Amino acid sequence: MEGKLGELTNGSEIVGSAALPKDLLPRALSGAVLAVVALGGNWAGHIPFALLVLLVSLVMCWEWAGIVRGSVIDGVLLVKAAVVATAVGLTVWGAPQWGVCLVLLGTLAVYAIGPRFHRGISAFGVAYVGLPAIGMIWLRGADGWGAAAIFFIFAIVWTTDTFAYLCGRAIGGPKLWPAMSPRKTWAGTLGGIVFSAIAGALFATQLPGSAPVMLAVVAILLSIVAQAGDLAESALKRAFDVKNASNLIPGHGGFMDRMDGVVTAASLAAVLAAMRGAQTPAQSLLFWS
Repeated sequence: MEGKLGELTNGSEIVGSAALPKDLLPRALSGAVLAVVALGGNWAGHIPFALLVLLVSLVMCWEWAGIVRGSVIDGVLLVKAAVVATAVGLTVWGAPQWGVCLVLLGTLAVYAIGPRFHRGISAFGVAYVGLPAIGMIWLRGADGWGAAAIFFIFAIVWTTDTFAYLCGRAIGGPKLWPAMSPRKTWAGTLGGIVFSAIAGALFATQLPGSAPVMLAVVAILLSIVAQAGDLAESALKRAFDVKNASNLIPGHGGFMDRMDGVVTAASLAAVLAAMRGAQTPAQSLLFWS
């Protein structure tokens, strides 16, 4: 998001009056690769996409454990990974409601067996990873509109990221929340929201029968929660004095660093779809009357 793209390292190079990160090229390349993998998995079908979500979710379980408990593999991580993997399986099988129940029970179980220090945050990690995974796989489904629903979520989050950064750099002005993310500005935040609304309306024009104004409203909601997710992950890392969730992605850090906006946006998208009609989740998200 704006902070991810705008954060500078101590080794920044100065070009003219602007400071550019030395890792700009690997950031761009790895970001492009991730986008291709995400879109390819979505295009490939329900099962390939579910497997991709499962892989990323398990990595995020490991990253959460590293941030909160400073451990690579422990009993809590194994329980959490088993719960998330089983919940994904239940969703693919056609029982997302049981997947949600399992994630909630897993959250309570981790709270019960977790270490005394940071017990609540360790437990919250189960829901943080598990519920968005269920939501995305449920929305993707085998429905003909599933791929479009996932692409819509990606498009809004990526539009928010890009224009929050561009507007923040171009306009500057007051900071949004300096204690949590020193480089984010109100201009960037509002810019990300405005351009996401435009993206939502344009997306609707490619869906016969969709309402541009309503999909723009949905895009605004997703943009707001995506930026909130970015801030929440920044707050978590600051609380534990960690710069990145891991070093798996060159120039970006970890999967949690890249998925923070998708996590919250996908969760809200699934809730909106469920409120309108759980039998056709993708159509419920994309088509508003």
